[in-house]
Amino acid sequence: QAQLVESGGGLVQAGGSLRLSCATSGIIFSLNNMGWYRQAPGAQRELVATISSGGTINYADSVKGRFTISRDNAKNTVYLQMNGLKPEDTAVYYCNVRRGSMWNRLEYGYWGQGTQVTVSS
Repeated sequence: QAQLVESGGGLVQAGGSLRLSCATSGIIFSLNNMGWYRQAPGAQRELVATISSGGTINYADSVKGRFTISRDNAKNTVYLQMNGLKPEDTAVYYCNVRRGSMWNRLEYGYWGQGTQVTVSS
């Protein structure tokens, strides 16, 4: 069925930038909604940004103005451009695809394996 593979994570200094990618297969990408979540050690998984099939975008307050979510339907890929990174952005970042928009429900949709982002101070 659906497969999602995140990439682009790494170690970066505070103030730096990273671009995460989530490549999908086994779905009709253009008909689905996409989201980025993150989870720090010992913390709950939190929603970072979403982009709907129609292009509607939402961000968590903590990343607004610094992160940009986008999608390329021709490549079946969603991106997260992260600028002005802070140590508190350190987490494993996960991609999620779903047909609905109940983003608080972590049991819905399909998940990738995650990619580690570490921001040093």
